[in-house]
Amino acid sequence: MQLKFFPLSPLILAIGLTGCQLTDNNNDSAQLESNENASLEACSEIHNTEEAISDCEIARDGVIDVVHPNDDVLEEGAELTDTPDLHTQAVVTNVWERASTNFALPIPDEKRISSQRKWYLKHPEYMARVVKRAKPFLYYIVEEIEKRDMPMELVLLPIVESAFDPFAYSHGRAAGMWQFIPGTGKRFGMPQNWWYDGRRDVVASTKGALDYLTYLNDMFDGDWLHALAAYNSGEGRVQRAIKANIRAGKPTDFWNLNLPKETRAYVPKLLALADILKNKDEYAYSWPEVENVAVIEVVDIGSQVDLAFAADLAGMSLKELHALNPGFNRWATSPDGPHRLVLPLVKAAAFSQALAKIDQKERLNWVRHTVKSGDSLSKIAKQYHTTVKVLKRINELDSSMIRVGQAIMVPVALQELDSYTLSQEQRLASLQSGSGSKQKVRHTVKSGDTLWDIARKYKISTKQLAKWNGMAPGDMLHPGKTLVIWQQGTPQNGVTKKLTYTVRNGDSLSRIASKFNVKVSDIGKWNSLNTKRYLQPGQKLKLYVDVTRSSASG
Repeated sequence: MQLKFFPLSPLILAIGLTGCQLTDNNNDSAQLESNENASLEACSEIHNTEEAISDCEIARDGVIDVVHPNDDVLEEGAELTDTPDLHTQAVVTNVWERASTNFALPIPDEKRISSQRKWYLKHPEYMARVVKRAKPFLYYIVEEIEKRDMPMELVLLPIVESAFDPFAYSHGRAAGMWQFIPGTGKRFGMPQNWWYDGRRDVVASTKGALDYLTYLNDMFDGDWLHALAAYNSGEGRVQRAIKANIRAGKPTDFWNLNLPKETRAYVPKLLALADILKNKDEYAYSWPEVENVAVIEVVDIGSQVDLAFAADLAGMSLKELHALNPGFNRWATSPDGPHRLVLPLVKAAAFSQALAKIDQKERLNWVRHTVKSGDSLSKIAKQYHTTVKVLKRINELDSSMIRVGQAIMVPVALQELDSYTLSQEQRLASLQSGSGSKQKVRHTVKSGDTLWDIARKYKISTKQLAKWNGMAPGDMLHPGKTLVIWQQGTPQNGVTKKLTYTVRNGDSLSRIASKFNVKVSDIGKWNSLNTKRYLQPGQKLKLYVDVTRSSASG
């Protein structure tokens, strides 16, 4: 099979306060650095109003720092020896400079801009963290914007939206670095299903964002500030504000429109960032540089692949590969596509050559499941972390009817699910894995429950409750859903019992640890286990469980 390469359009990026729609991030909290936590605590020391503290905390909310594709090879220096010296071909060596020289939107003397500018100038450490996260994708975004001859200030939009966090999830159910809600995401070419969320795919979401902004600019007759405001609050909201001003005989420019408070700050954030970047020397602002060279490439893979298999073939860690491909929700790429991977430029060619020699069926790990009494396709799919649609396609089934004794071929993860740390399941598991000395409580949602009711019952905020469960405060609850809640203190008169647990199909150490409210490291110690190795169905594990805290019995 001959694979095609699509050079990743470079992109410059965006910088800004985690402003707009971002309130609660669905992040892997285990990735937060201690110095980031310290900066979060400092917000209350820097600001004295509740609103300012809230803005500061949103901006500094922990996010996953994506590993720059060339960080490892630059340290060793070995893999770049055969790479052409791209520096000699570029007139501009810093991609930020390349972007800022083409800034054209006027910066008026507005109080709203000056207040945002003041915040950014006061927090250079914020920009340092954001730029590190954005590094792999900056050159790609810049090139995409240049291809369309759009305002280069748009490279700043992902920071205003999400602090350049592809895993960001907001109060309005918006996801990804460009913060698309589900409906608009689908409208602009970003499918969302069990395997894949195009809103988090950097390639798909960048295209969708620029398509949407082009559409909005046309709708508002070339007024980019109106288009940006509509991107944040919706086209209808801006149209109504313009019509209201026309009826009242008022100016209809952005600065005179009656828009939501969030939107009134949104455009000034982007303009403040543009002003700082354009005049960073005048402001004596240390804006981190990024080389003006491509560092990633989009590779056509032609079929579904296990991400662990692909990472091994590319000579990368699983986390590094998944961080460059954040649209994939599970342990593998989607069976329905997109059949592509973003890879470091220096690894793409060797990966493609190696992949071309491997049959599509060998890119996944398979098990043969013999149907037992009580089995159904949905039960089997849940057991092996796949979908009924995939099982029917692989086994050429016209319906969901199966019979006892029938053999069903099932694709399964190459490694334990714990290893796929950036998958949707593991990000949530990490988010819920610990909260200092607090006690974990599980609440099963009943019909009629709301986040507000549950939060009031446990004397916590709805924002805390949503964040602990990878949700946004406005998300709907469904009966039967289990929520994790952290409470102060420890249970009185705890009772610890020794249990013997029999490993079931689909079990992992993290799942068992979560079920019995113990640590993976403790399970390993109690059973002299290497926690990196697979568990086998039927294997017996010795557990010491505080039954007053556990959600399950042996």
